[in-house]
Order: sequence, then C-alpha cells, then structure tokens
Amino acid sequence: MTTPDSLPVESGTGRPAFLRGWRPWAIGAAVILGLVLFARGGKKVAPTNPAGRPVPVAVALARKGDMAVNLTGLGTVTAMNSVTVKSRVDGQLVRVVFTEGQMVRQGDLLAEIDPRPFQVQLMQAEGQLAKDQAASQNALADLKRLQGLVQQGIISRQQLDTQGSAVAQYEATLKADQAQVESAKLNLIYSRITAPIAGRIGLRIVDAGNMVRASDATGLATIVPIQPINVVFAVPADSIQKVLSQSAKGARLPVEAWDRDLRTRLGAGTLAAIDNQVDPATGTVRLKALFANDDRALFPNQFVNARLLVDTLRGVVIVPNAAVQRSPQGAFVYVVKTDATVDLRIVEVQGTDGDEAAVVKGLTGGETVVTDGLEKLRPGSKVALPKAPGAKG
Repeated sequence: MTTPDSLPVESGTGRPAFLRGWRPWAIGAAVILGLVLFARGGKKVAPTNPAGRPVPVAVALARKGDMAVNLTGLGTVTAMNSVTVKSRVDGQLVRVVFTEGQMVRQGDLLAEIDPRPFQVQLMQAEGQLAKDQAASQNALADLKRLQGLVQQGIISRQQLDTQGSAVAQYEATLKADQAQVESAKLNLIYSRITAPIAGRIGLRIVDAGNMVRASDATGLATIVPIQPINVVFAVPADSIQKVLSQSAKGARLPVEAWDRDLRTRLGAGTLAAIDNQVDPATGTVRLKALFANDDRALFPNQFVNARLLVDTLRGVVIVPNAAVQRSPQGAFVYVVKTDATVDLRIVEVQGTDGDEAAVVKGLTGGETVVTDGLEKLRPGSKVALPKAPGAKG
C-alpha cells in the first residue's frame, strides 16, 4: 500500500511528482473558488424574474344589457307516431310502388297484391246474391197470391203464415249475400296497400314476388311523420320550479334544438308537456317540445341539445363565465384599473347562460375584467394587457 511518505517527489523541489506542471495561478484560482462556495453557505439565489414584472392576462369588457336564461338538456327527437305498413289480406305481392326514404301522403299507393283471387270471390258473392234475389221475388209473389186465396176462403190461414216466413227467410239470406259481396269488395280494395298516414317511409322489408299475410309481424315498411315532430329532453329537478312558474302564467316557453356541439341551431319550437315525476336515477324531469320542422332538419331518434328559455334578466352586467371566481367570501372578479393594476371586486351573480354570467351587484358596464391568467394575480398586481390586432411593438 502506498502512503503519503512513500509518494515520489520531484528532485530539488521537495513537492510531489504528480504536481509537476501545475502553475501557481491555477492553484490560487481553485482556492478562491472554494472560498466563494463556502461564503454562499447553501443560500438560495434570488430569482431572475423581478417581483414587479407585469402578469400577462386576457381580458373582456363587461357590458350592460338583457340576458336570456336557458335550461339546456340532452334530448332525443321522437316522431308523433310510427306506423308499420302491413297487408290486410293474404296473397302474392306483385308490385311495390314506393321509393325507400320518400315522403308519402295519406292514401298514396305503396304496393299491390295480386287482385285476381279477390275478383273471383266478388263474382261468386254477386252470383249468389242474384240467385237468392230471384228466389226471394218468387216467394214474395206466392205470398201475394195466397193472400187473395185466404180472403176467398180457399186456403187456410196457416198456409199464408208459412209462406210469409219463407219470404222473411229470403230477406235475411239477401242481407247475408250482400255482406259477402261487400266483404269481397273490401278484400279487393285491401289488395292495394296505401299509406295510412303521411310521413317519411323507411326501407323496404319485403320485395315483390313474395307471399304476404295479414298475420305477418314485420310488415312491408314503416312510416313516421316528421312534420311536426317532438323533442324529449331532461332538465335538473332543481330547475323545474322555474319552468312550472312560467307555465302557470300561461306562457308558451320557446325551445331551440341545437346540434351536439351547440354550434348549429336545428329548429325552434315550444314546450308542449312536462312529465309528472322526477327520475330518481338521474334527478331530472323529462320535458317534451313540439317543432314544426319545416326544413326537415330534425330526424327521428336524433340526439340534440334542447335549450329552454325560462327567463330574461333585464339591465344586468354581462361578463364571461371565466371571469367569475369563487371564494369563501363569495364570487369575485379582477377588474383592470387605468394604471394597469387589478382590483379584486366581490360581485353578486344572478344567473348564467352558456359562457356568460349576469352580475347584478359589484360591477358596472364598461369595466374591464380578467378572463385568463387569474391564478397569478393578487390585488394590486400589475398586468400586461394583450395588444390590439395590428398594433406594433
């Protein structure tokens, strides 16, 4: 093992050989560096960002006006009713007239079943009716002759009564025959399948050439009316009193249908009905709105966002929702003063609608409020306002 006493030394200097070539100035620099590190003693270096540097923020101008208060809920477009087109008679489908997805009117011809079997049934029923009519007329003539013979005392009264009963039986037979004729005519009408209601017809389920029966469950197609059409949506149970109070006044509350991103309005309607109970699973109440749907923008089973107008706040100060913050003391906003510093202002918010909030106390129209960068602010903080578009520097 090598010890300090056994290290080789430089001849004539007495210093260790490993220090050969070191300059005195290098050793001095190392000593100074050690003293500096010792003097710092682990103290933290002051931040380079001065405390008074302005905080960049985004702002908005508070404006005074009227704000609509809406309740928004996810809804489903539902048709007023839905009809499955079925055949009322059994037979072979010989013709399909409708085009899938087209609009049809009530009574339009949709398909046709082979009518020949029903034409034959009608001819048979009419023939039987004619036969029984002839027999009935003969029995009636015999009755009239017997009436004269009874008056002359040639035959007994019993024979006259028997002939009268035969005439009555023929009259009943004629009614049954007439019913058979009407039934055959009705089956012949049913061989032409027509639209029971007006609306949009769906995809064809059965093609021409197939046998169809009145007992078939699937039918030929479905028809759903789309003008007018309903939208069923849900609102929180805590808000239902606002709806009930307005409905009690007889007001027809307007409802708008928007797409899923709340960017495109699909239609406008009115509130038609309110459900009679709260859904315990979701804590909501279902509402139904009626839409004219003149442009056919609403489609059955489509998901939409329904916006129900329940009130209009008059003369309030409107600010973005992002500007309103919450604390134990209540809602507050940061107001930008003329010297580019901010002031914390306690406000009273009466309602919100989408991205806007209505302030009724603590703020006036025309003041500038901070909407972004709020987490870095304190009362009196200096702020850097965004530059106007096109500004230099």
